[in-house]
Amino acid sequence: MRNNDILLVEDNPDDVELTIRAFRKNHISNKVIVAKDGAEALDYMFGTGAYEGRDARDTPVVVLLDLKLPKIGGLEVLQRIRQNESTGLVPVVILTSSAEQNDVGNGYALGANSYIRKPVDFEQFTEAVKSLGLYWLVWNEPPPPRN
Repeated sequence: MRNNDILLVEDNPDDVELTIRAFRKNHISNKVIVAKDGAEALDYMFGTGAYEGRDARDTPVVVLLDLKLPKIGGLEVLQRIRQNESTGLVPVVILTSSAEQNDVGNGYALGANSYIRKPVDFEQFTEAVKSLGLYWLVWNEPPPPRN
C-alpha cells in the first residue's frame, strides 16, 4: 500500500516552512508529514510511538531526509528504513545542507535514492523542490509495495 504523502524529516522550523512554501509555489499539493527528529520519523514509518496504530504498510511516496537530526541521525534513520521489509524500497532523498563527501558516500552506501544539497537562496531552493517534485511525484515509477 502506498499513499501520496511526503515525509519531510527536518528539525529546522525555517527549513520546514521553506520547503512547504516551495511545494505550494510549485503546485505540489501532496500532504506533507513533518517529523522533527529521527525518532519521530521512525515512529511514523513503523507505526509506533505517537503514530501507534498507523498502518506501516501505508508508506509515503517519498521521504525527504535531513542528516543532522536530534535523537537519531539521518543516516541511522535511512539504515533502519532500508533494513525493514515493508519500507526497504520507499524512495529516500537526502535533502541536507551537508557537503561532506563522507555524508554523500555513506548516504548512497546505505541506500539513498538521491542526495541533494539545500541551496541557500529561496529561488534556487524553489527550483530544486520543483524538480524534485516533478521527478519523484510525477515521472518516477515507484516500486511495488511490499506486504
